[in-house]
Amino acid sequence: MAHEKAPAPWSAPRRAPQDGQAQSHYLRPLLHTPFYEASLPWIQTDSFIAWAGYLTPDVYSYVEQEYFAIRNTCALFDLTPMVKYRISGPDAERYLNRMVTGNIAKLATDRVLYTLWCDDAGYVVDDGTVFRLGPQEFRVCCQERQLDWFLDCAYGFDVQIAEVTADIAALALQGPTAFAVLQAAGFSGLETLAAMGISRHSYDGHEVLISRTGFTGDLGYEVWVAPHHATTLWNTLMQAGANRGITPMGYQALEMARIEAGFILPGVDFLSCAQTLRLGRESTPWELNLDWTVVLDKGHFNGRRALLESKTSGVRRKLVGLELDGNKPAHGALVYADVDNSVQVGEITSALWSPTLKRNIAIARIDAPHCDSPASLWVDLYLHRELQWERRNVRSWIVPRPFYAPARRRAMPPPLR
Repeated sequence: MAHEKAPAPWSAPRRAPQDGQAQSHYLRPLLHTPFYEASLPWIQTDSFIAWAGYLTPDVYSYVEQEYFAIRNTCALFDLTPMVKYRISGPDAERYLNRMVTGNIAKLATDRVLYTLWCDDAGYVVDDGTVFRLGPQEFRVCCQERQLDWFLDCAYGFDVQIAEVTADIAALALQGPTAFAVLQAAGFSGLETLAAMGISRHSYDGHEVLISRTGFTGDLGYEVWVAPHHATTLWNTLMQAGANRGITPMGYQALEMARIEAGFILPGVDFLSCAQTLRLGRESTPWELNLDWTVVLDKGHFNGRRALLESKTSGVRRKLVGLELDGNKPAHGALVYADVDNSVQVGEITSALWSPTLKRNIAIARIDAPHCDSPASLWVDLYLHRELQWERRNVRSWIVPRPFYAPARRRAMPPPLR
């Protein structure tokens, strides 16, 4: 039987009450993460966004400074709002293997797997990472809340499912000096930690989990800790990185890095089939160019039959990497098969002029058969210059993803800078 543990209640604001009166959560609908107070001295712009019910910095100081820290030194990102679930019980492995497209049975303890989960029609519900913490204990991290879906899929399995987002604080430390900072902070043994691996540490009297994971495509780690130790962890890492160029980064800098890495984002590059209102807006793993995440020979899982059929019949469209002429990012632009813009074949979902690559790159949804064609495509751009709009027809062509993949992201041991 599936058992649901009530999610952690919304907590009262963490800042001290004023005039001796306790404040209720409805006076501040967006929560502060456990790192909020420690990060306040670094916040210069007062620019925040809402993420999964939390107030998250969009920019700390300057986007350019934070972005170049990712690529040249290291940057610290508050990952706490990432939605997290604990999956445990006698059938935990069998349950997850039945739900996701990856092979959980082959996932070793203290390893991480990126995977998808689909509905019975083979359309993607969401993507995420599965952390195997024990023989029958897992942590699933994803962008959207999925408790209802997870519970529906648990029928007939002896498994416990609980959202633990508020119970785990997390920081992403990304960039060339990330390994050196963690070593200086007292976390030893990370030189043998491979990509997508997990390392356990006893630190300041409590356990810290460090995974060699991230959303920047660079050398990076994610550090997982109990919320009441969050301030100590933030201060320790910032002090250890003071001579190694550490910089807190907001969501905008992370978005630039993830586009360069070719990573896709729910709600931006694809929609969950559980949220679409119109037919044809769903996506299969084949259409997201994530064939490598689907293990068809592992046995039955949600959507397997439909995926076998759609793999044979071919895709309607595909998410691809594009490179464009010029230096104007093609945010939301339409893509055409001809220079006259008479046949629309797709649209841009994410775009960036890459400061590191010095290339104009984009992720685009392109209709078949153009998604596999070497021929040039044309992008219809609108440029706003000195209060006037100009229209440009820009040549583009399909290129492999990731756009940026430095060898250090998987190097063993990591570079010590």
